[in-house]
Amino acid sequence: MTGAKPDKRLHAWREDLADERLKDRLEAAAYVEGKPAQVIAAVCNVHGAPAADAAQVTQALMGETARVFETRDGWSWVQLDGDGYVGYVREDELAATIETPTHKVIVQSTLRFSRADIKSQPATFLPLNARLCSVDEENGFLRLKRGGFVYAAHCAGLSHAAPDWVSRAEQFLGTPYLWGGRSVAGIDCSGLMQVSLQAAGRICLRDSDMQEASLGMEFPEGAKLQRGDLIFWKGHVGVMRDATTLLHANAHHLMVVSEPLEEAVARIAAKGSEITAVRRL
Repeated sequence: MTGAKPDKRLHAWREDLADERLKDRLEAAAYVEGKPAQVIAAVCNVHGAPAADAAQVTQALMGETARVFETRDGWSWVQLDGDGYVGYVREDELAATIETPTHKVIVQSTLRFSRADIKSQPATFLPLNARLCSVDEENGFLRLKRGGFVYAAHCAGLSHAAPDWVSRAEQFLGTPYLWGGRSVAGIDCSGLMQVSLQAAGRICLRDSDMQEASLGMEFPEGAKLQRGDLIFWKGHVGVMRDATTLLHANAHHLMVVSEPLEEAVARIAAKGSEITAVRRL
């Protein structure tokens, strides 16, 4: 290995195995090309180790694609194509056949029905930003290539962008806090920023340190806080709803809340952490 230690969140590298694209940069016992795969679960938990009780590091949503470097004992070691995150997912939540998405979910959550009928069962959850392949439309529902029907008004073409990403984030108010979460069933601080910005058609990396380094510009000297400004602490991020109110998913309330920024600053400072950056998009 040469140079700085690789960020294993964004590099598919272990001492025994690595992505062949890293061959000239990192040493490993073996290298593999990686096979394409697509997430077929509504929400696919991505773990730091190949075990159901291992720490969840992020989630992949239906329709996202990935590269699979190893599959063993029911677990696949993957790198997500969208944000580059690396981890382990259940083998049965991936498909080797890639379907080209035609639509994405544009509401916080919707349901996939067994028929084009709101009374049909089973009905299963689909999250914001899930990508779907529709083959036709029936009675106001999209018929999905992999089966099931989704209310068409809850979806739009892939180019659709929410006009106000903060409004999209506000719709997660009350959502339970879940480390590594990226849906209305559970979400963390950086996941809230990522899925809301993605709904608005913006590129956003996964973790708060990555977001601090890559999003927006330095806060203008002498400027006042405004809606959409991002506030960063070590390991934490929130967004301003206005000049004084912070929206964030946090482990103190264990949910997405809106509160005065000064209260959040004081509480977090009492635990030994100060604001590290303010970024303006």
